[in-house]
Amino acid sequence: MSKALEGVRILDFTHVQSGPTCTQLLAWFGADVIKVERPGAGDATRQQLQDLPGVDSLYFTMLNHNKRSITLDAKNPKGNAILWRLIAECDVLVENFAPGALDRMGLTWEKLQAANPGLILASVKGFGPGRYQDCKVYENVAQCVGGAASTTGWRDGVPMVSGAQIGDSGTGLHLALGIVTALYQRTQTGQGQRVDCAMQDGVLNLCRVKLRDQQRLGHGPLMEYSQYGEGVPFGEAVPRAGNDSGGGQPGRILKCKGWEQDPNAYIYFITQGAVWGSICDIIGEPGWKDDPAYATPKARLPHLNEIFTRIEAWTMKHDKFEAMDILNAYEIPCGPILSMKEIAEDPMLRANGTVVEVEHPTRGAYLTVGNPIKLSASPTEVTRAPLLGEHTDEILREVLGCTDAEIGDILGSGAVGGVHRIAAE
Repeated sequence: MSKALEGVRILDFTHVQSGPTCTQLLAWFGADVIKVERPGAGDATRQQLQDLPGVDSLYFTMLNHNKRSITLDAKNPKGNAILWRLIAECDVLVENFAPGALDRMGLTWEKLQAANPGLILASVKGFGPGRYQDCKVYENVAQCVGGAASTTGWRDGVPMVSGAQIGDSGTGLHLALGIVTALYQRTQTGQGQRVDCAMQDGVLNLCRVKLRDQQRLGHGPLMEYSQYGEGVPFGEAVPRAGNDSGGGQPGRILKCKGWEQDPNAYIYFITQGAVWGSICDIIGEPGWKDDPAYATPKARLPHLNEIFTRIEAWTMKHDKFEAMDILNAYEIPCGPILSMKEIAEDPMLRANGTVVEVEHPTRGAYLTVGNPIKLSASPTEVTRAPLLGEHTDEILREVLGCTDAEIGDILGSGAVGGVHRIAAE
């Protein structure tokens, strides 16, 4: 069975997380992703957060599956010539360098377009045009400038960043969509184009409901927020709302049986209007179904603290999975708080490819995330990340058509570092 992006060749100039997230997704869909790395060093994350000495870190391996690696010194004349030959052979160049770095390397959009008119240049940057455009951005910075941190956490506490990498990985996912869209447009026009994705924009896109609430706030209090029921006045900006639901159906994280010992013995419970009667019956408050103070969603808003306290008295009698089973039988929206340990050990998640075990020649077996997007006609096989420069010889031969003599000359010049031949696994 063919892959969705089979025949698409990506020149991957990315590093760390935002760019590699994007190119890994494209590789999962079948694109030939050629990761260009510095001889002797490679992507900085190969050495970051290492848990095994001398072995590529999980930080690197979990972001670079299904790719090929070539080491290349672009400052070396032969290395630079190889780079431009690769540019001519590729459909997309993806980069997440600091602002201006690509131009300083001589890879201006004008030169790239002249060398390959169909090339798509895809870039991750921190900000769009304006006063911040030259600023460097990391994950937590992106969450702060994109509006996520100011709306996350407890009302009387400091702003908080999320454990989800919405700045880096979130922007990488946005960029991948932009690339595929540009590839589709190229089938109509034959021309390449630039695809730019700012991390600030990506984060804001993922927390747009808070921008929604900012505008609603101009017309009155946000009644689904806990502070409304507590009689606490709203300020000029959207407040932090703890674990309140971000939608129109109030929800909270509630304690379950065993919470005193288990930090994840909790469940998220949503008081959806359509199942309010079932909720009342389950928690032992059937009178609330007809009580004017509780019977309608609007009437319940001032009483959310009281309602969720009563619901929690029920959830604390059950462990989180028991509670989930009972509630699901009545179609009451809920979700147990799953720890990373529980996720890693869940056989269902392994069976459906959400979590995948991968073999690595120096690390051995390790767990990683699978492709979150499933295509019925293009199944994803997750293969290990490449060793540094592992495919240098292969790429020179297959992509550029180099002869043995040419490869010997290239190796002798130092353009690709040392000899890169990996023993058969």
